[in-house]
Amino acid sequence: MAKIYADLVEKGLRTFEQIPAPIRKAVEEELRSRGEEKLFMPEI
Repeated sequence: MAKIYADLVEKGLRTFEQIPAPIRKAVEEELRSRGEEKLFMPEI
């Protein structure tokens, strides 16, 4: 499930905030493993 949400975030179809809270950590780890840290970091 985390891989599916990570794919959606990468494609711009979901934001990190739209991911259900219980699996956010797993999605964050998946994005980090793909080298996509910028996708879940909030902009200042």
